[in-house]
Amino acid sequence: MKQRMNYYTRCLTLLMSLSVIGLFTVGCDDDDDPVIQVNNNIVTIAGETDDLSILVTALSKYPDLVSTLSGEGSFTVFAPTNAAFTALLGVIGQDDLDDIPESVLRRVLEYHVVSGTVALSTQLSDGQSIETVLGDNVTISTSSGVSVNGANVTTADVSASNGVVHIVDAVLVPALELSIVNTVVEPAYFNKDFTTLTAAVVEAGLLNTLIDQGEEFTVFAPTNDAFEAAGITTLPSANELIPILQYHVLDSEVKAADLPATGSAVPTLNGSFYLSINDNGVFINGSTEVIDTDIDQDNGVVHVIDRTLLPSSDNVVDIAVAASNAMEGAEFGQLVAALTAVENDADADNVITALSDPSGNFTVFAPTDAAFTALYALVGDQDADMDEDIDDLILAAGGLETIATVLQYHVYDGRVFSTDIPNVLDGNSSVMLMPLAGGSFALNDDLSITDTDGVLTLGSEDADIIDTDILGTNGVIHVINQVILP
Repeated sequence: MKQRMNYYTRCLTLLMSLSVIGLFTVGCDDDDDPVIQVNNNIVTIAGETDDLSILVTALSKYPDLVSTLSGEGSFTVFAPTNAAFTALLGVIGQDDLDDIPESVLRRVLEYHVVSGTVALSTQLSDGQSIETVLGDNVTISTSSGVSVNGANVTTADVSASNGVVHIVDAVLVPALELSIVNTVVEPAYFNKDFTTLTAAVVEAGLLNTLIDQGEEFTVFAPTNDAFEAAGITTLPSANELIPILQYHVLDSEVKAADLPATGSAVPTLNGSFYLSINDNGVFINGSTEVIDTDIDQDNGVVHVIDRTLLPSSDNVVDIAVAASNAMEGAEFGQLVAALTAVENDADADNVITALSDPSGNFTVFAPTDAAFTALYALVGDQDADMDEDIDDLILAAGGLETIATVLQYHVYDGRVFSTDIPNVLDGNSSVMLMPLAGGSFALNDDLSITDTDGVLTLGSEDADIIDTDILGTNGVIHVINQVILP
């Protein structure tokens, strides 16, 4: 009689426990063990459990996972609570699940699912390793309750029609993601606005370098839009990516307040870039703005930029020559012709040689072909033959020595990016720059240049800077729409 009473007591206890969840019907008889008839699958159970609402939101991003966990099969799911997901977001520096790249979130979710087995808590053993759908294993501990990778099972053995759910108090993080947490890669890896950067780092084979906790780095991290702004819409090969990415990394930790003064060259893992700091912000190489700073990590700091940095491998002369030979949109053909004519003359200063100096630090105001054509019109020659136009200009100027002077008048000895101009002006509407040719011209705050126009007395108009910040290894080029004359 006592044995039968104990049996009914067990059945009643089980019935009461399951009725709290409201998902099951239980039957008991004298001869058989209790039979549990489960009416709902894993997804339904999660959807009806308030403390798993964030998990349900995460799953809803992947219809195939929802379909799998709603259908037939045998699954064991370790289900993190809302508090567990909130804690994870805090650790990885994100505000919402929507901030995380879907490929990363999917990996995390798959790491919580075991397929092909229904593992009740009583069947789990200390030190047991179980393979997940992700392919990575989780490790069980039963030394003090049941835990999975250190996450405590707070509610065990929630049975479903297609498996069992164990509710845990922390999100399980796969080994790859765990190695990235608290490193300079973390802000990009866990944010959907940096998926291009993450893919580039992986493609270039630099991930292990940047997650090394024994090193310190400063990373200038371009957003997805920053890659597009730099014209990178498809990732190049690893060999091409490595120097680009290295150009974004310093081998020490440098906070925003510790960045060197404006105009400074900042050494990266692949050459130097140049800073402009003024009331408008912090800029790199004239065209890239630092838009967020001081994202601290254990092995360094991250600053966010709005345009991917592209290191130059060509000096200012090589850039002009390459542009003049371009298959489409060729430019600077007249400028290169003038430079070549001067270079080939024994009596004129060798401007190409001077501008090819690897130790140089030049700012070149480069006239377009249309600018030279306008100048030819002023000297009375409007034919379309470039060689004849150059010859006529030389004749009008009185020789190649004068042309050399004109060309040198377009070169300033010092690197001035467009974002340096506010500092150069120092609150004034214009400033006089002294070019290599001697004399001076006025650089105005509206990006125009006023010349003296004394050498040919042609009365040419002021030149406007129409394109800026073409980076060379020994200087920077700004494109202008008029030839400026000393």
